[in-house]
Amino acid sequence: MSRTALPWLIAMLVVAADRATKLAVIRNLEPGSWVEVVPGFALTHVHNPGIAFSLFSGGGPLSRLLLHMVIVTAVVLIVWMVVRHGHHHLVAGIAFGLILGGAVGNLVDRVLWGYVVDFLHVWARIGDRIWSWPDFNVADSAITVGAVLLIVSEIVTGRKDRRDDASDPD
Repeated sequence: MSRTALPWLIAMLVVAADRATKLAVIRNLEPGSWVEVVPGFALTHVHNPGIAFSLFSGGGPLSRLLLHMVIVTAVVLIVWMVVRHGHHHLVAGIAFGLILGGAVGNLVDRVLWGYVVDFLHVWARIGDRIWSWPDFNVADSAITVGAVLLIVSEIVTGRKDRRDDASDPD
C-alpha cells in the first residue's frame, strides 16, 4: 500500500469503527444508562450537543449552525493537509488519517442527530474522591491519538531536519 493511500484507509477504518460502536450503543443502552465493565471503566450512552467536554452545548440554533460550519471547515482543512502532507512521513500520514476519521465520525453524528453519541467513561477513585474524565467515543480517541502522533512526528522530523541542515556543508 502506498503512503498516499494510508491516511484515507485509516480515516475510513476509524469512521467504520466509530459508526459501528455508536450504533451498538444506541441499540443496546438506553440514553443515560451506565454499565460498569471493570473498576474505572464503564459504558454509557450520552448525547453531547457541544464539542469536547460538552463545551457550547447550551447554545441555540445560531450557535449550532456556527459550530457545524467550523467543524466542516476543519474537516476540509484536514483533507487539504492529508493531500498536501499525508504522504511525506509515515507517522504523519497515520496521524492525519486518525484525525480526519475522527472528525468525520463525529460530524456524521451531528448531521444525523444534532449531537454526538459518547459512550466511554473512565474514572479513578483516589482516597475519598472520584476523578472522572468526560465521556468520549472512538472518534474522540482517534482525534486525540492522531494529534499526539502528529506532534511527536513534527518534533522527531523537525530534529532530524535540523540535524540534516546542520551537517549540510553548503
